[in-house]
Amino acid sequence: MSSFQERLKDLRGQTSQAKFAEMIGVPQTTLGRYERGESQPDVEFASHVCLALGINPNWLLLGIGPIRQEHQPETAAKKTPAASETLVCADCELIMVPMVEARLSAGSDSFEVGENVGRRYAFRTDFLLRKGSPSSMVLMRVDGDSMEPYVLNGDAVLIDQSQRETRPGKIYAVGVEDMVYLKVVNAAPGKLVLTSHNAAYPPLEVDARGDLAGGVRIIGRAVWVGRELN
Repeated sequence: MSSFQERLKDLRGQTSQAKFAEMIGVPQTTLGRYERGESQPDVEFASHVCLALGINPNWLLLGIGPIRQEHQPETAAKKTPAASETLVCADCELIMVPMVEARLSAGSDSFEVGENVGRRYAFRTDFLLRKGSPSSMVLMRVDGDSMEPYVLNGDAVLIDQSQRETRPGKIYAVGVEDMVYLKVVNAAPGKLVLTSHNAAYPPLEVDARGDLAGGVRIIGRAVWVGRELN
């Protein structure tokens, strides 16, 4: 049976220690001590890992049972109700990520994900861990040409809703009232600048202290794009 340190390292995979610590919400020094076996895990640390990644605590702490939770706790389920389905194949583990509608859930800053999502797409767990927090990821189908030629009409974009801290030049899903758009987000003193790759669409500047500030929300960062060929 593997040790706790080995199971923790398996979860992290190729993700940097700093990035993984950020994903599960603990200091990197704390994560390092557990991976080196210098400290024994406490309940708070285990809960951070299990809630952030949808991990079965019995597997993490004792090596017993499946890696993923068959039934997530209510708090985690509310956060990511449809992204927890996991498949195990011969040499890898897959997570079924839901395809969501490009609209926001009522009263929140996250995507609307129904209990009976009909479309899910398989991604390797280790790939998703390198990109961010798998339990916070959804797929969105692009409608429109504002991000061409980099993101085309009809493309599927993987959005990590845990990455809301904007980084210059990165693409984010941005909520405007009850709709969601893909935009390059840059910050300027006192405002956000939302830019399209397609030059036909002018940038939108949002005063962080003005009337529009409450109606524009960063939903998550686009971390992957895929398309079907005709």
